[in-house]
Amino acid sequence: MNLIIDAGNTCIKLVAFDGDAPVEVCTADYDELDKFTRFLSAYPFNRGIVSSVVDMPDAMEMAIGELPFGMKRLVPGVTPVPLTIRYATPHTLGADRLAAAVGAYVKGGGTDVLVIDVGTCITYDFVNANGEYLGGNISPGPKLRLMALSEHTSKLPLVSRHGDIPEVGYSTETAIRSGVLNGIRREIEGYISDFLLKYPRLLVYLTGGVHLDLHISEKMRIFADDFILSYGLNCILEYKK
Repeated sequence: MNLIIDAGNTCIKLVAFDGDAPVEVCTADYDELDKFTRFLSAYPFNRGIVSSVVDMPDAMEMAIGELPFGMKRLVPGVTPVPLTIRYATPHTLGADRLAAAVGAYVKGGGTDVLVIDVGTCITYDFVNANGEYLGGNISPGPKLRLMALSEHTSKLPLVSRHGDIPEVGYSTETAIRSGVLNGIRREIEGYISDFLLKYPRLLVYLTGGVHLDLHISEKMRIFADDFILSYGLNCILEYKK
């Protein structure tokens, strides 16, 4: 079995894969070492890969080092992947972005794919039908936008993204929440529409911790997939095995 570890900005995600199928997922905060180590011992893992955009706590790194097999590390620009990287600065490319792009391209069966990951940041990553990763864009996620409004103004409060989201805000709270989340929705819809005009066979994969109801007619080409990043890591682990 394969052990897939995705260390993100806010938490760490572990997935057990049997072949190319996820068997179980565990999400832990960085101070939940017991939860982390229990999952490591829950399955007869014999291979694994780590993708990290943060420095993991020493205790977690030690637990990984004590596994009876070596864990592969995804290092963009160094680790072989089943894509041709056309990014001008591959060593600065986020491992999470690269892994999700690989997962989407493999799942898409070799067509043009756009991966949209809505989390701390919103990332847009594009792979063409020739398997060339051409790059993407990064913009602030919902939490960052809400925090920016509070921290860089004198009177606007910090608002949770959870709550009523009217088309027109009827209070300061709903005006902020609606402005941020509806703005993000329209941003994403705009990206999808623009890419579909240029790449009519495009498949779009939405992932991340924030789910949005998109008002777009081409929904049959849009897939919500919380495992696309983990699936990509598993593909990279199996690549040239």
